Amino acid sequence: MNPVSVSVIVPCRNEAGYLDAFLASVFAQVLPPGSGPLQVVVADGGSDDGTRERLAAWQRREAGLVVIDNPARITPVALNLATQRADGEVIVRMDVHTTYAGDYVAQCAAVLQATGASCVGGAWVPVGEGWPQRAIARAFESGFGSGGAASRRAGYEGSVDTVYLGAWRRDELLRHGGFDEALVRNQDDELNLRIVRSGGTVWQSPAIRSWYRPRASFTALFRQYFQYGYWKVAVIRKHRLPAAPRQLAPFCFVALILSLAVASLVWPPSGWMLALVVLAYAMVAAGQAAALQNPLNAPREAAGIFWAFVCMHMGYGLGFGKALLDRLLWRDAAGDAATRLTR
Repeated sequence: MNPVSVSVIVPCRNEAGYLDAFLASVFAQVLPPGSGPLQVVVADGGSDDGTRERLAAWQRREAGLVVIDNPARITPVALNLATQRADGEVIVRMDVHTTYAGDYVAQCAAVLQATGASCVGGAWVPVGEGWPQRAIARAFESGFGSGGAASRRAGYEGSVDTVYLGAWRRDELLRHGGFDEALVRNQDDELNLRIVRSGGTVWQSPAIRSWYRPRASFTALFRQYFQYGYWKVAVIRKHRLPAAPRQLAPFCFVALILSLAVASLVWPPSGWMLALVVLAYAMVAAGQAAALQNPLNAPREAAGIFWAFVCMHMGYGLGFGKALLDRLLWRDAAGDAATRLTR
């Protein structure tokens, strides 16, 4: 492998409780042979919980840590500012709430060189602690919960629509235009869609290993998926087509339920159809939850997985519908509800 320099880019805001463990793991990373010192560029979005003080303390210890301001306080701006400041030939994105294998950075660089892909990364592997986070993690990684996305399959290797986090050659990332700053959410998916539709390859490798901590409450999970659904409309509007049909399924399901509910007010048989649709969904979701449950805590965990499915699908579908309604009403800015759930 030819020597390459590496910069890690990190969006950050109010992460004082997690920052020390994260930076310790980053600066302990195995690097590509002959790469030289690791540069870590943290774009901070106006933290007020002691994060900046922790960063300053780390800067006194690690010459490779660079801290810049992100006045917009949203992720795509942070990533673009960090990329512009980065000196490395290879850019590796890392987030504070994820745990990384010790060779994560080295493997990103190695897979980039071996495959010639425009973007590489690993699977989105959730790890939960306690209930309900553990149940949410099981729902998150299931095919029923995610629509069968390859990015949720830890052992998969090959071309994908998107990867978790990602790594790029800096010049190629800049050539593709970086991250779309109009997208508060889904900016990574949109970048990867842009790469694929311009003839590039997004590659997932099981050698690139990390473990993501999902939301720890059902309310937070619903909000997360509402955001995903809301901002997915902006991605589809920009590119005229979704990256995959599964991205439309939650909205179609929610639209069907709401249509039948409204129709039942004037045509009673619609109420029976609504009941059948909801019952069919509940039976499938319950069956999937039962198959994923931990036998040591079966009823409670199965119930948690079931409810996580509901939060994911309904949140995404309602967010998608809210975005369509905003567009229909010529509201170019995000609606009040979406903004409130996004921040």
